[in-house]
Amino acid sequence: MAHAVLSAPHFHDEEAAYAYVEARVWPQGPVCPRCKGNEWIGKLKGASTRIGVHKCYACRKPFTVKVGTVFESSHVALHLWLQAMHLMCASKKGISANQLHQTLGITLKSAWFMEHRIRLAMTAGSVLPPMGGEGEVVEIDETFIGQKKDMLKQRGYAHKYAVMTLVQRGGSARSFHVDGTRGADLLPIIKANVLPGTIIMTDEAGQYAQLKKHFAGHDFTRHGAGEYVRGAGPYQHGRRLLQRVQARHEGRLLALRREALAPLRGGI
Repeated sequence: MAHAVLSAPHFHDEEAAYAYVEARVWPQGPVCPRCKGNEWIGKLKGASTRIGVHKCYACRKPFTVKVGTVFESSHVALHLWLQAMHLMCASKKGISANQLHQTLGITLKSAWFMEHRIRLAMTAGSVLPPMGGEGEVVEIDETFIGQKKDMLKQRGYAHKYAVMTLVQRGGSARSFHVDGTRGADLLPIIKANVLPGTIIMTDEAGQYAQLKKHFAGHDFTRHGAGEYVRGAGPYQHGRRLLQRVQARHEGRLLALRREALAPLRGGI
């Protein structure tokens, strides 16, 4: 006897949903989204451990299959995400956020958020190729926004979220929520999103000192000395996009530009 598609286990059981997604995202086994390693990885099975959490013993970071996908940093159950994706794809005339909210029993705000992420992921070119290239210039800077949960405001930036933005001259931009502003936090993301033949422009911060080893060139301005333009060309390390990111921060971590879709690197 035939069964309805929505009766499949991964649409109703959370462990089955994780197994379903893992089999498609990691066909050769778990891969750490931070260091890209796949050898020293174990699945955490403690009584208080959330479903689907793995740990990379090379970089000592926990992660799930949701990192780097539309499911990342969402508190909605994964099996509900899969139901939403099926309903949106199977509905001939589409499905509204209000209908999704009523069908899945989630809030209207969550349904609206899920639909926007899913639709954006389905647009042409949603898997972005690396930026830059020979003769191209990519500017990089970071800023701090918001306030971390359960942390009081204090001097400095420890209570804020760190965000790094890459801007290609005359092109697009990408923003990332990063674990910190050390070179070890930033370099892997930069290398994954910028072609080696690119000229990189930053400020004088020490975390960018190693960029010249990986790219065609690296120049910087000295903001501490009031310098924002270097040389005869338009080598200006602007903070305009980061200022827009801060301006668009309205109680949530980060409002990404449509053309700058990128995984938030914080939640698992």
